[in-house]
Amino acid sequence: MTAVQTDLSVTTDPAEVGLDAERLRRVDRRLARWVDEGQLPGFLVTVARHGRLVHVGRYGHADVEAGRPVTDDTRWRIYSMTKPVTSVAAMSLYEEGAFELNDPISRWLPEFAETRVYAAGPAQKPVTVPLMEPIRVRHLLSHTSGLTYGFHHAHPVDGLYRLRGHEWGTPPGADSAEVTRQFAAMPLLFQPGSEWNYGVSTDVLGRLVEVVAGKPLDEVFAERVFGPLGMTETSFGLRPEDDVDSLAQLYGPGVVPLPAPFAEAAHRKPAFLSGGGGLVSTAGDYLRFVEMLRAGGLAPSGERVLGSRTLAHMVRNHLPGNADLETFGRPLYAEVPLRGVGFGLGFSTVIDPVRYGGVASVGTYSWGGAASTEFYVDPVEDLTVSFYTQLLPSSTLPMRNHLRPLVQQALV
Repeated sequence: MTAVQTDLSVTTDPAEVGLDAERLRRVDRRLARWVDEGQLPGFLVTVARHGRLVHVGRYGHADVEAGRPVTDDTRWRIYSMTKPVTSVAAMSLYEEGAFELNDPISRWLPEFAETRVYAAGPAQKPVTVPLMEPIRVRHLLSHTSGLTYGFHHAHPVDGLYRLRGHEWGTPPGADSAEVTRQFAAMPLLFQPGSEWNYGVSTDVLGRLVEVVAGKPLDEVFAERVFGPLGMTETSFGLRPEDDVDSLAQLYGPGVVPLPAPFAEAAHRKPAFLSGGGGLVSTAGDYLRFVEMLRAGGLAPSGERVLGSRTLAHMVRNHLPGNADLETFGRPLYAEVPLRGVGFGLGFSTVIDPVRYGGVASVGTYSWGGAASTEFYVDPVEDLTVSFYTQLLPSSTLPMRNHLRPLVQQALV
């Protein structure tokens, strides 16, 4: 069993970096109310400014039934917070000239050369048409590929995904290559580049990374992200040496434990290394990743994970005409608000705080996970915030809507 090394010790007075300590405690008090009301099992939240950690809030339980409290060592299923890691790994290959953003993905994944697009009909017998243009690498990074998720329950193509075993998981035993072939065999929701839809794009990107790099995704992550950042406690599922009790329990609405087969999927390394949602991590480990983003791609060790200009390009809005997700996207389940929010290469980004409907800086970029985890980076205030719990789905409580104004009001 490996000991988890925490790096969540607060040694900086918030006042030194322009934050009010008493006002920061409002963050914990509001989140704790959901715990006390029996709507949230527990949480851990971090706030850092200018690269200095100034607040860590912990409350409630990682496992309510076992009475295990949330600690710095708790491991969390971060689900879609895996996506930015995959995007960073892909862009590190891009920086080496491994591909261009406009390259068709069929160059490495030939199964997508003949993928078709939905036109009409039910999931059982859809009518399809040919591609007007190929899926390109940038379409995967920006979720404009036409790929979808089975759990949306909003379109016949979503239903087709479910019929073939793709809803909250993938067919048992299928590896990354097989899962990607199955995605390619199903029709796209729309012509690539014509709309935005949250789906398995980053899973396909993860497989593309494997083919380009010539090694499994976990090895690519270790080499290009986790190693340089010292992220020793982040992995695809628990490793054999990890304590199962270090992983928080997974809950549904009302803090009801989710069924064991679903919750225990993260107890071991899966056959399918999901670039879109397969990692477990600790708050301290993922904070290293978030702080690297804030620092423009620079690791605390001084090693550069990404070039600063590359990262700046990733967090710009890449939707045509600077459109927001409400205008260009489909009004489906998503892990961010749609109004006033654009999307870049792996991150959502605030383009209009007024339309967004909350206190936020222009250019704040973020992403979250299905179990209600989230992080954001505010480049104007040089601020990072990360939040961890295990409540699925993320739409159960409006925690993210509260989190940003609760933190921003503490800036003085």
